[in-house]
Amino acid sequence: MDELKILWTALLVYVAAGSVSIIAVVLRRRPDRTVLALIALGLALHTLSIGLRWERLGHGPFVTMFEILSSNIWSIMLIFSLAYWRLPPVRPSAAVVMPILFMVMGWLLTTSPFASHLPPTYHTTWLYIHVGLGKVFFGAVMVAVGISGVILARRSAFGASRFERLPADKHLSELAFRCMAIGFIFETLMLIAGAIWAQDAWGRYWAWDPLETWAFLTWLVLVFSLHARFTYKLSPQTGAMLVLAVFVLAFLTFFGVPFVSTAPHQGAV
Repeated sequence: MDELKILWTALLVYVAAGSVSIIAVVLRRRPDRTVLALIALGLALHTLSIGLRWERLGHGPFVTMFEILSSNIWSIMLIFSLAYWRLPPVRPSAAVVMPILFMVMGWLLTTSPFASHLPPTYHTTWLYIHVGLGKVFFGAVMVAVGISGVILARRSAFGASRFERLPADKHLSELAFRCMAIGFIFETLMLIAGAIWAQDAWGRYWAWDPLETWAFLTWLVLVFSLHARFTYKLSPQTGAMLVLAVFVLAFLTFFGVPFVSTAPHQGAV
C-alpha cells in the first residue's frame, strides 16, 4: 500500500539524518542544516503515511504495536527536531538519540501492519488526550537522554575531543533536567487523563493493572530524580545516570508491558 511505501521512505530519510549526525561527530563537523532538513523531510513523509492510515481505518495510530511504534517514532522525531532547531547544545546529541531510534525503527519493520479494530473502550476524547500527553513526556525524556549521553561520552577520550565545543557538563545537566521537568509535567497530566479515560471505559479510575503500575513507578523514579537533582549536589554524571534510569523504565512501560499484560488496559491490542 502507498502508506507503507511512504513510511519506509520516511524511515530511510531518518536513517540518513542519523548517519549524517553520527559521521559529523566523528569528523567534528556541524552539518546542522542538513540534519534538520532531512528530519523535516522524514517527518513530512511520516505524517502523510500516518494520515493515510488514519483516514483508511478511521482511528488514530495507537491500537496495534505497529501503530504505537510508528506514532512514537513520529512524536519523538517531532519533539527532538524542535529542540534541535531551537537549542544548539542539543544538536550533537543526535548522535546519541538517532541510534536509539534506529533500534525502534528496526523493531517496527518486524511488526505486522495489519488493519486494526478500535475497541469500544477507545471511543473517547480522553484517550487522545492521554496518548498525546504521553508522547510529549516520552519525547522530552528522549531529548534529556541525548544530552545525558553526551555528558557520559565526554568521560572517554574519544567523546571528550568530539564534544569539546559544547557548554560545560554542568550547563548540559541543567538543560537535561529542564527537559525532565517538562516530562514530569506531561507524565503527571498523562496519568490524570488516563484515570479519567479509565472511569469512562471501565467504570474505575485506577486498578493497579500492569500498565498503570509501571507508569506510576516511572513517575516515582522521575520525581526522585528531580528531587535528588535539586536537593543534593549531584555530579552531572550521576544526574545523567538518573535520566537514563527514567528512560529505561519509561521504555519498558511503553513497549514492554503490552507483551505481558492480560488486563483490558494493555497499551496495544
